[in-house]
Amino acid sequence: MDTIASLFSFITWPVSWVIVQFHTMYGAIFGPDTGWAWGLSIVSLVVLIRICLIPLFVKQIKSTRNMQVLQPKMKAIQERYKSDKQRQSEEMMKLYKETGTNPLSSCLPILAQSPFFFALYHVLSAIASNKKIGVIDQSLLDSARQAHIFGAPLAAKFMDSEEKVQALGASLMDVRVVTAVMIVMMSASQFFTQRQLMTKNVDLTVKTPYMQQQKMLMYIFPVIFAVMGINFPVGVLVYWLTTNVWTMGQQMYVINQNPTPGSKAQDQYLTRLLKSVTAHGEVRGRTRRNMVKRIVAKGPDRNDIERKFVTGLAKLGLAAQEDGTVIKSETAVAEAEGGAAQRRQQPKRQTKAQRQTGTAQTGTKDADSTESGSKTSLQKRDAAQDEQPKPAGKPASGSSRQAKSGQRKGPQRPKHPSKK
Repeated sequence: MDTIASLFSFITWPVSWVIVQFHTMYGAIFGPDTGWAWGLSIVSLVVLIRICLIPLFVKQIKSTRNMQVLQPKMKAIQERYKSDKQRQSEEMMKLYKETGTNPLSSCLPILAQSPFFFALYHVLSAIASNKKIGVIDQSLLDSARQAHIFGAPLAAKFMDSEEKVQALGASLMDVRVVTAVMIVMMSASQFFTQRQLMTKNVDLTVKTPYMQQQKMLMYIFPVIFAVMGINFPVGVLVYWLTTNVWTMGQQMYVINQNPTPGSKAQDQYLTRLLKSVTAHGEVRGRTRRNMVKRIVAKGPDRNDIERKFVTGLAKLGLAAQEDGTVIKSETAVAEAEGGAAQRRQQPKRQTKAQRQTGTAQTGTKDADSTESGSKTSLQKRDAAQDEQPKPAGKPASGSSRQAKSGQRKGPQRPKHPSKK
């Protein structure tokens, strides 16, 4: 870790300068040698860096959504060109270019703050070694070494020896308890941040390998942070815990205000929006109007959650417009009532026992109707035969009525005179 941190030594001067400026401000309030002054200086450094990274965070959210939408198309390309890896890569790049998606955008916030993270690690390691670094002179160095957070020095680590911890003016038990609690909190915040993204802000109608990959990372990242955390100084743990909490809060805000289409968060958002429209009769807020505008622009391509929202507006006698507002509409009411009536007319689904009972009853009725029909037809045929008139002058004997054996029935043709 020290070797990696030394690679970013060029940024230690600006990082140390920012920490010293915040320390001067907080030192005037809490005292220059207190852990509050130095701890809040590190927290303020994190906040400043994350504010500067907000544009990258927004790009990360858009890239993650685009990757989720493109997963079915990417899978189709992989299946189509599975024997030609070069063509597969070309088609993937073409798809990214057409949709304006950059797969590396999801890693930009982490990559951008990595230099500051390692620079802070380098600064705190120098403080633990009693070495001046950046703008931190000897007086500031002595002040930082005396600063403790809940009894643990800023430069102490979980794996430090007892002699090294005592040199910083603390006990090994205090250091390990504080660092263990901070490591658990750091890993837990990372887990809940990823879990929040997977359970609330993912389109549940799309099942892709990307979702499985993100689900695995949800469990892998906390373990990585827990293993690495035992080698982080207390000040670095403060830095990383703060950035995790910031990320979780920032992501929660984005999910609540601009959820992914088809996700559980969108269902909750549109439910709140429908309640607001019901209470006020209008769409309040530019963000909400933009959401309604996007739903109207989709037209027939809306998902089930968006159709449910449009139907809810129609039941209120309202129709969404292209500019994101709603107006009164009698047509919308009629369509909603017609759709409800059509749904009411649909028969209820029967159970298996009911279907079997109905089939048996139908078979019995069919057999009865067939038997009665056959009896009726026989009776009709007998009656028709009785009503036929009998030919006059014919004997009623059975021998005359029946033809002789080998003789054709019906009137006989007279024989030729030569054959008599």
